[in-house]
Amino acid sequence: MSDKPDLIEKPRRFYKAATAGEAKDGLFPVLLDGRTPKSPQKKPLALPTQALAQVVADEWEAQEKVIDSTAMPATRLAFTAIDRIAETRAEVAREVAAYAGSDLLCYRADGPTPLIERQAREWGAMLDWAKAEHGVALEPVTGIIHAPQPPATLAAVEALALRLDDFSLAGVAYAAGLLGSTVLALALRAGRVTGQKALDLSRLDEIFQAEQWGDDHEAVTRAANLAVEAAVLERWFAALRR
Repeated sequence: MSDKPDLIEKPRRFYKAATAGEAKDGLFPVLLDGRTPKSPQKKPLALPTQALAQVVADEWEAQEKVIDSTAMPATRLAFTAIDRIAETRAEVAREVAAYAGSDLLCYRADGPTPLIERQAREWGAMLDWAKAEHGVALEPVTGIIHAPQPPATLAAVEALALRLDDFSLAGVAYAAGLLGSTVLALALRAGRVTGQKALDLSRLDEIFQAEQWGDDHEAVTRAANLAVEAAVLERWFAALRR
């Protein structure tokens, strides 16, 4: 047997044009030569706003000879919203609350002083926004040892998540995992921060260390990949708000 992994052949592009269609039953379909593709569970690829349908259609239009799903993050997120969220809303809401329970913004360094001050200023502003905007009061601590958040606060986060529509909830859950922070995910959804700013805040410690000691090649590459995903989430939420 060959020790090389099997290569899965990507499907060839079979359509001439990908566009966003007009509303049908309250949703805007993605159209490939006038026909709507289906999700893995055979549901129509249709979105709640035409702007979001266009974001997804643009990914299909960008495919050239073959359809590379790894280069279509908005499409994958749409399929998650369509196929998974409606059936697992409670579970996903608990995931969002769990990220809040160990929110990155709450774990502060004990030195050096410039880092402590930057975290207090930049992360503190985000926590203040979450409290003012959503009534979510997370308590910061010094160090990396897990410190439980008040159960009432996490219950409030879970209730907030359950009130989101399927597409917003899918985006917030994905963003919370990407950024390690439910607060940053909610801020990105609201347009309070850009995707790049949210990512920079999630990497504040790493950025600070790079300023002191220089960039690490692997870290730079990883950050660039994460920036692509954060930018997609920014477009996702902006399109949902339209």
